[in-house]
Amino acid sequence: MRKLQMEELNRLSVEEFQETQKMNFCLILDDIRSMNNVGSAFRTADAFLVEKIYLCGITGTPPHREIEKTALGSTESVAWEHRPDITELIQELKQNNYIVLAVEQVENSLKLTDFQPEPSQKYAFIFGNEVFGVNDTAIQLADNCLEIPQFGTKHSLNIAVTVGIVCWDYVSKIMAQ
Repeated sequence: MRKLQMEELNRLSVEEFQETQKMNFCLILDDIRSMNNVGSAFRTADAFLVEKIYLCGITGTPPHREIEKTALGSTESVAWEHRPDITELIQELKQNNYIVLAVEQVENSLKLTDFQPEPSQKYAFIFGNEVFGVNDTAIQLADNCLEIPQFGTKHSLNIAVTVGIVCWDYVSKIMAQ
């Protein structure tokens, strides 16, 4: 075996990416403190053809050196928008027929392993602050909460890891249908 060279990967150009049909889901990053986590979310969004990232509250926005360090240019390919108020955004997305799912540990959450997305349905996944998680108002407005089953001693995963798991799970389930 040998590693593939960059030119063998047949990756899209930024222009081709922007014109390509995206998956029918978006990410909402609310009050994310770490610019590295924001950049990592952009890079993951590029990998899985996410239609858009919404950066809410105190979440940093491009251009920013720390975001670019992990985004590796994906802030140029992935559509994004800053929204100061997540509440208004959730209401707007619901009016546009999105199912809004907060990724959080709550009573009666839906385990990610049990989540079965509908191919024709649009989804918005909310990821919250590294310390406090998704805020209570957003949880109440969400249609449901998804929880990634965990089995160790720690009670949470890094947001960048969580975004990757949720995106991979969603895309793999949609592609399998």
